[in-house]
Amino acid sequence: MATFNSEEVVIARDSGYIYEFLADFGNFEKLMPPQVTDWKSDSESCSFNIQNMATLGMRFRSRIPNIRIDIVADGKAPFPFDLQCFIDETGPGTSRVKLQFNADLSPMLMMMASRPLGNFVNILAVKLKEICETGS
Repeated sequence: MATFNSEEVVIARDSGYIYEFLADFGNFEKLMPPQVTDWKSDSESCSFNIQNMATLGMRFRSRIPNIRIDIVADGKAPFPFDLQCFIDETGPGTSRVKLQFNADLSPMLMMMASRPLGNFVNILAVKLKEICETGS
């Protein structure tokens, strides 16, 4: 299992705000890079295309309010994966967030996808900070 960790981002929002944002797949579309198209979501799952790669689906596995959200692959995915969102309130109105993407990749996929997947989780973390702090 390959693990890709985002940079830890400090967000000027309380953990409840960040949790509520991440607990809605409708908000995840705002975090996605331009290569993600055909976004579809409901309260428990989403699916999308990644340009020149694959169609992926995700669903919530578990949610611990204000602390952690676990998301797993859903439907036909080219490889098993999960995404964990860790939220730690560090003070009044400030939280630290880290994203971890775990994927069961073949050696060939590992060579091709390591860099894009590492970049992907960092993009999600940076955009989460931007959106939560600006409210856009």
